[in-house]
Amino acid sequence: MMRDILALLAMTACLAAAQEVSSPQSARQSLDNAWWTGPLLAPSANTLPRGHVLIEPYLYDVISQSSYDSSGVRHSAPHIDGFGSLTYINYGLANKFTVGLIPVFGYNQVSQGLGSSGVGAGDLTVQAQYRVHLFREGSWVPTTSFAVQETLPTGKYDSLGDRASDGIGSGSYTTTLCFYTQTFFWMPNGRILRTRFNVTQAFSREARVQDLSVYGTSQGFRGHADPGAALFVDLAGEYSITRSWVLAFDATYRHQYNTAVTGYNISSPAELVSLNSGSSQAFGLAPAIEYNFTSKVGVIAGMRVFPAGKNTSNSITPAIAINIVH
Repeated sequence: MMRDILALLAMTACLAAAQEVSSPQSARQSLDNAWWTGPLLAPSANTLPRGHVLIEPYLYDVISQSSYDSSGVRHSAPHIDGFGSLTYINYGLANKFTVGLIPVFGYNQVSQGLGSSGVGAGDLTVQAQYRVHLFREGSWVPTTSFAVQETLPTGKYDSLGDRASDGIGSGSYTTTLCFYTQTFFWMPNGRILRTRFNVTQAFSREARVQDLSVYGTSQGFRGHADPGAALFVDLAGEYSITRSWVLAFDATYRHQYNTAVTGYNISSPAELVSLNSGSSQAFGLAPAIEYNFTSKVGVIAGMRVFPAGKNTSNSITPAIAINIVH
């Protein structure tokens, strides 16, 4: 269904581009003539004007089917659909300073075994972003900002009973340091290519773990999990086909350090339980297409693709979102 929608949108965008090319236009597209929603994955380096609000809800389905053990060996696994929603809610506290929330909800459906008992709330992220520079046409310096995110362990992650699929949280407080940039290039045909380059580093605290959990522990376990730090790099671009239609992409790299789990099982407390995920890395792509109704309202549909990598399952995630700025 999502692929059919993307194909239809792409065809419509091509027709719109052909119509615009055939009409008189200036050789160089103006910034005011380009409307944007933003790529699927890379947040904007720009901040909101004071008193303005941005709301961007996403709906997605993380589809995966293979897993890895701590030695990196691939194993077959049940087909999993991780249905979810994620919403950016940002507010311009000052012209260069934006604060926000990112609530997450999810539901897991598996081909073998029990799915989630219901829609559950995931971990909640709060964030603050400060812009240090704003791009100006004719300058090579991009819009640049720094952000800090704190993820609160509000999602269920342990004591899962017989439903491992109810686990959609981490149980850990996570601090993420973010560096965002955004700039504009004019292509030979005069159309604008807007690019973003973002780097984030996340650090997680130790989580107390009990019984069946997202960390692979079983019933009766008592102990702790120490999630490894995570580096995420995103190079994104948006090509303005017309004022309303935009082609977008993200190219990403993620490196997750080892997650260590230590403890014991109450059935044999003298035996130490030690689990290690091993470090993992993954490269991903996320092509998408945008349609902007106005400069403040747009919709984007696309698909994030993670091929199988080191200790990483392959996954495909169709997603759609609407961006509203007021």
